[in-house]
Formats: sequence, C-alpha cells, structure tokens
Amino acid sequence: VSFFTSFFLSTAPAQAQIIHAGQACVVKEDNISERVYTIREGDTLVLQCLITGHPRPQVRWTKTAGSASDKFQETSVLNETLRIEKIQRLQGGRYYCKAENGVGVPAIKSIRVDVQYLDEPVLTVHQTISDVRGSFYQEKTVFLRCTVNSNPPARFIWKRGAETLSHSQDNGVDIYEPLYTQGETKVLKLKNLRPQDYASYTCQVSVRNVCSIPDKSITFQLTNTTAPPALKLSVNETLVVNPGDNITMQCSLMGGDPLPELVWSHSPGPMPPNSLVQGGNLTIWRIRVEDSGYYNCTAINNVGNPAKKTVNLLVRSMKNATFQITPDVIKESETIQLGQDLKLSCHVDAVPQEKVVYSWYKNGKPARFSDRLLITRNDPEFPPVTCSLEIIDLRFSDYGTYLCVATFQGAPIPDLSVEVNISSETVPPTISVPKGQSTITVREGSRAELQCEVRGKPKPPIIWSRVDKETPMPSGTMTMETYDGKLRLESVSREMSGTYKCQTARYNGFNIRPREALVQLNVQFPPVVEPSFQDVRQGVGRGVALRCNMLKGSPMKVATSVWRFNGTLLAQPLAEQQDYSELKVDSVSRETSGSYECSISNDVGVSTCLFQVSAKAYSPEFYYDTPNPTLSQRQSKNYSYVLQWTQKEPDAVDPILKYRLEVRQLTQRNIIQTFIPVQKMEKGLLLEHILPNLKVPQSYEVRLTPITSFGAGDMAARIIRYMEPISYPNPTDNTCRFEDEKICGFVQDKMDNFDWTRQNALTQNPKRTVNTGPPTDISGTPEGYYMFIEASRPRVTGDKARLISPLYNITAKYYCVSFYYHMYGKHIGSLNLLVRVRNKRAIDTQVWSLSGNRGNMWQQAHVPINPPGPFQIIFEGVRGTSYEGDIAIDDVTLKKGDCPRKPIGPNKAVALPGSGVPALHSPCLSGPLTFFLYVLLR
Repeated sequence: VSFFTSFFLSTAPAQAQIIHAGQACVVKEDNISERVYTIREGDTLVLQCLITGHPRPQVRWTKTAGSASDKFQETSVLNETLRIEKIQRLQGGRYYCKAENGVGVPAIKSIRVDVQYLDEPVLTVHQTISDVRGSFYQEKTVFLRCTVNSNPPARFIWKRGAETLSHSQDNGVDIYEPLYTQGETKVLKLKNLRPQDYASYTCQVSVRNVCSIPDKSITFQLTNTTAPPALKLSVNETLVVNPGDNITMQCSLMGGDPLPELVWSHSPGPMPPNSLVQGGNLTIWRIRVEDSGYYNCTAINNVGNPAKKTVNLLVRSMKNATFQITPDVIKESETIQLGQDLKLSCHVDAVPQEKVVYSWYKNGKPARFSDRLLITRNDPEFPPVTCSLEIIDLRFSDYGTYLCVATFQGAPIPDLSVEVNISSETVPPTISVPKGQSTITVREGSRAELQCEVRGKPKPPIIWSRVDKETPMPSGTMTMETYDGKLRLESVSREMSGTYKCQTARYNGFNIRPREALVQLNVQFPPVVEPSFQDVRQGVGRGVALRCNMLKGSPMKVATSVWRFNGTLLAQPLAEQQDYSELKVDSVSRETSGSYECSISNDVGVSTCLFQVSAKAYSPEFYYDTPNPTLSQRQSKNYSYVLQWTQKEPDAVDPILKYRLEVRQLTQRNIIQTFIPVQKMEKGLLLEHILPNLKVPQSYEVRLTPITSFGAGDMAARIIRYMEPISYPNPTDNTCRFEDEKICGFVQDKMDNFDWTRQNALTQNPKRTVNTGPPTDISGTPEGYYMFIEASRPRVTGDKARLISPLYNITAKYYCVSFYYHMYGKHIGSLNLLVRVRNKRAIDTQVWSLSGNRGNMWQQAHVPINPPGPFQIIFEGVRGTSYEGDIAIDDVTLKKGDCPRKPIGPNKAVALPGSGVPALHSPCLSGPLTFFLYVLLR
C-alpha cells in the first residue's frame, strides 16, 4: 500500500447555496435575480444551506419581512437545515442563510418564501343612499360585494343561477373592483333593479389551482323581501344595578331577511362566567362589580351594515374613602393657624360616581352651612365628585372631629365614612430614616425591610419608588403604598440593589408638598468569575499563568481563593483587595498536566474557574470540501480518496512529529493503522494524504491523531462515503444536466463579476432579450434546465462569470470533458473552459475557447485533458459588446479515457503544469508544459 502526502497553504472563505427539500409548489427565478419558493399554507417548509469553506463554516438562518410578531424574526436558527412545520401566511418573507468561518467576508444567500392560501369568501349586499323609505329593494341600485383573502390575488367569477355574468353584459349588470382594495374585492352592481334580478347569485374565487388549492364559492339568494337587520333592546342604554342582582337584557329582532344571526359580546374582556345567552336574551346571575362594562348585541345577515345595540352596565360600588387637609392657599401656609382659612375635602371611588351623596358632621352632629362654613358638593380643585367643607377665618370653636359620610341613596350599598380631627395638635408630617437604617445590606434571596419614620397628625400613607432606575417595584407597579412606613421585600435579587425614595402622600393627611427621604439597599451576591472553563495548551517545559478573574460580585473583593490540582489542595498566598487570583505553573510536563480548579469567595458565596492544562496537540480540522471520491479501476471496484486537513493552532504546543491514521470500514471492526510523518507544520497549512484501495461502494470511518514529543493529541474523526465524481439521478448516466438545484456540485466563483443562472423555458423572464439565448435546453422540453449568462444590464463589456466544478481526485491518466453550448446573438462574447490543478497552489489553465455568434442551435464540444493532480473544471462566460450576447451550456460529462479523435483546427494544444506531456511542435504553441487538446464540434 502506498501513501502520498503533500503540503500547501490553504484557507477557504465560506460559500453557501440554498436548496429546498420540503413541500414546495415551485421554486423559480423571479425577474432573473430573485429566487422564490412557493408553498401552500399548512405544509412543511424545509430549506437547506449547502456550504463550503475551511475551516468548516458555521451556519445561521435569519428572517426579515413578514409579521413583526413572528417569533422566528426575533431569533435565529444555528443549523444547516431550516424546518418549519405547518407554515402560516405570516411566516412568508425573505430567509437568509449566513455562513462564516472567520476567513474573508461571510457568505450570505437568501430566498423569498411565498405562502399561498385562499380563505372562504364573504358576500355582503348594499344599497345606494337615498331618501326613499319603505322596503329595502325599492332602491334603484344594489351592490353585491365579494371579498376574500388570498395569495396570489384571486380571480372572481360571478354567476346568476348557472349563468356566468360578465362586465357590461347588459345594461343592468356592472362588475368592477373598488379602489384601494388591492385585488381582494369584486363588486357586482345591479342597476335599475328588474324582476329577473331577483335570483340566486354565486361568487366563485380561484387562485388557478396554484399549490393544488381548490376554488371556493358563496351563494346569496336575492328576493324582494331582502332587508338589513333591525334591533330593539328591552333596557336603557345605561343600566345601573346593585351587586348580587339577577338581570336579563332582551335583544329582539325587528327585521331582516335572510334571518340575521344574533351575537352578544362584552368589552373589555370576555363574557362573564355567570352569564347565559339564549337566543336574544342575556342573563347574568348574582352580578359582581367586575361584571361591569359594555354589552353589545349585534345582528348580521350580510345585508347592509350589521345592526348593533350597546348597554353600558354599571354595578354600584364604593371604595377608597380618603380625606385631605388644605391650609390657607392664599397665604401659602402649610400649617393650621387660627385666623386663616382651612379646607377639608372628602372623596370616594364610586360607580356611578355622580350618584354619590356626601354629608358632613362635626362632633357627631350635622355641620350647619353658614357664612363661615361653606360646603362645595363638587370641588373643581380636586378629582371629580369631591366634596369640600371650607372654614373661613378659623376660630378655636371650630376645633373638633369632622366626619364625612358617602352614601348611595336608595341603594343597598353600605355607607363609607372618613374622620378628620382638627385641633392645635393637628400638624403637617415630617419624614426621616431611623438611625443606622439609611443603608440596608442583605444577601441575595433573603428578606429586606426598608423603613422611614413619619411624624405628624394625622400620619399620611408613605409612597415608595425607585430613584436610580426606571424600573417597577416588585409589585409590578412604579410605586408602592405602605401605612407604617416600612417597605418589605421578599427574596431580594441583585437587580433590586439601589436607592429607594419614601415620600408622604397628599391624601389622608395634609394636602401640601410631599416630604421625602432616601434609603440605600445593597444586595450581596456571590462572585461571577471567568473563565468558567479554559483549555490551556503549552509546550513541554514552558510555563503558564492561570488567572481566575472576578467580574461581578457584592462585595466586589476576593476574600479567599483556593486552588486544587486534580482534586488535591494547593498552597497559594493571596494578596488583599485583589479582584482575581493567579497561579503560575513553572513548567508544563506530564506531571503538571491535568485539571486546575480555582474557587473564589467574597464571603457571600463561592464561584469556580476550571483550567485543563496539557501539552497535547489540538485536533486536526478536516477539509470537508474535498469532493466525493471517484473510481480507481472499474474492474477491481476500488477507489481512492484524497484526505485533506489543517492543524488547529500548531504553534500552541511542541512541533507535531507525525499523525496516527486509523481507517475502518463501517461494516467491519478491523482497523488499519498507519503513521504519517510530518516534515513541516504551519498554521493554515493544508496536508493531503491519499487513501488507496477503498472498496466500492463501502464507507469508511477515518480517525486522525496528531503526535508530539508529549504524546498523542486530540483525535478528529469523519466518515468517507463513496459516490461518483458528480451525483446523478441515474447511476448509469454520468452527464450533469443541471436538473437539480445542487447543479452537480458546481459553485459560483466569488472573484468574478457576476453569476451563471440556472433556468428552463418555464422560468425564463418573459421580458428577456429576444434574438439571443436558447428557447429550451438540449432536450427540447420546457421542463429541462440549463446554465446561462445574462448579458443585459447592469453587465458591461468584458464582465466574466465563472462556474467551478467540484474537486476531482486523480483515478485515471486521461479524461474527456464533453458539453453542449449555445452561442446565439450578434453581441456574443467568449466561452472558455479552464482546468484548475491543485498542487502547491491552484493553477488555472485555459484549455478551450470559442467566440462570436454560432447560430441558434446547441452544439457539442469534446475536450481531452490529462491533469497531473486533483483538478477542477471551470466554465468562464465573457460578456460581449452589448445585450444580445447570452451564452448557455448543458449536459456536461466527465469521462475517463480519450475523447473521440477528430482534431479540429486551428485549436491550440495546451499543457497543464506538471503533466509531463512534451510540447507539440507547432507555431501556435509555446512553452514546455502542454498537453494534447482535441475539440470535436458537431
């Protein structure tokens, strides 16, 4: 068994191509450049991103357009295959595949997903507006409006009975599309209504069976009794009830043909659970305050506009009785003083608010109105329906206890009252933080209590809020109210650290400027460290420093740090006030290689950094763009494979001496082991090793392990599967007809000016340039695909498009490249065939070229080549002087052996570098590196 190893520098930027594997209706080119994937709503979308590049690119799918509420738009999928089950219309839009591997710019490909659907149509009937009174169809004109949601836009067909109606069929029929309806509405207008117009009308909608979506229809019977719905309610539009009552609201139909459908609804929110709808009657038992709201009775029969009646249901309630003490506003006083004015205000939250009646009492007796005692039933300086008692020129005799009572007269709702004491001891509040309580420090997850002390009479509630953050309180609201001045926080988190403000409320106390104080909350939490894990590689005998950094924590200080090696405690001095801990390994060896663990504490908790120290080499990185292997000898059923790889971070450890190669046939357990010596190693250096005598069609597992003076490094494994150089539907047919989106492994060159396009007669741009390009592929069928270059704008003279084949391994001495070309048009440029040989570096050699108009026909070329190493073939199309210059190719074949020997002059004979073929003695040739080129045109 012989092996061959070669070395050359190689990194490859990412390239990507999107193919589909789901339930697509069609994938087509829209206006040449835009790929559109059409799928039926509810089917499964499957998109696959085929990638090349080294190191192996990472793939990310993202989406734009479509609905903003589509969750996929807010995230991304890290996978080469994107799958969406039961796709919905809002998930249509443009999907992007982004492949990147850190080499060059990322590759980004996109495809537009068009979701097709057809909803049930809706038919409504309308009349012209006039002063005519009476039955509905005494009007002269009737409009039948058919609306449907669909993609693509639906086609409408109107029928009267079995007769299909057309626009302006007679003077009484008109069919049109209203403005601004974007194709989803068609109106049938019946002018000067006649007896024969009373009939059955059908609106049929169709999307022309796209994605096998069937047509849908709706029928309406138009008669001389057809009328819109009319309603009558048994209750007033505003209904006030007491809690606990049972109520029934009756909604009666007063007209409508066809018979309208009655529907009750509630806003805000759904219908209450203690309600029942029977026909037009809505009954609510033991009604509650939360059952208040608007109840809507709607009648629909698709004639005219729906009839709607609304009841505003109010359930009587009273809550939250509050008072305010307002000192003399004119004198800008904040205290109660004799000789100044004083206002006492009272308010309750009630439904209905305007029905509340307030009564004032002083020392248990009704307060009497006088020139010094004024009562305002609805004080405009306060929230609506606030009652105020104003004392003019306060005297000692005015001191006492004032009581405000709120009542719903004639309703079984309990009264609410609030008491206010006015005396020389009634003073405005002050607020302060108890000594030692201005800063509260607690541990994360525990309970915290923030306190502010309020003095004064009466003591108002305390309002708490955040100062340094625009975030809500733990209750979810921006403020929290407490009556004892204490804010209690359960299970505090680090995000709750910060400054809190306590301030006096302006109700249930003095209506003056609030008093404020601040409390600082510090939440202690364990340290957050990095790295959580780090793989440290270093050469034998060289030192390494391991550092565990404290990123966050409270307190932000390393109290203690403990280092362990393979579980054994190490002695490590720690300097104070550090935010990290460091351990130095003086010399990496077998004895010092292993797991190092650093545990950092800040006296609140412990976090750990883990380091794996070793002199082992990193794993190799396989070059996955190596093509599938080709047959070596058909008779022996053997094949060979060029295994290619680079070494990850070779300079991190000691030089790699060799690789251990293990090969196992998947169906067997036997492993063939060999060693591959290494003479030179650099980062990015591509290594090649030929695996010979592999059995067709067996697959093999390959394991590759780098070995240094330290020993074996990390192993990499991959599976090699046998396939022909180009994948074809028929194993007996080795011709690439470009019928599959994978285009037989060909890729677009990223260094050219534009791309080749895959199309057939069905996907051609209807606005394409005439007098150039083929009407069909070589088969003559409209379904057959071919590759072509579009010479229209924005292309300019000399622009090049290059299509590159997969890399083929050498399994024979001679090959023949056969293909059909179509070069028709007065501005045809050139079609070139090049061979790229992979050796120390990639070398491109032109082996065939043809220029100018060759007629509106497909013609065949045979090009013999004998490359000395792994190779690729490149089709290069060059744009001519103007737009009538489209060039196409089809049915590309790569066969081992010679081409049909029929030399055609004056074609040149050119040799590929390193082929060893002697130069031909011809005045058309130059240089010693040539090979025979025969071209057969037919």
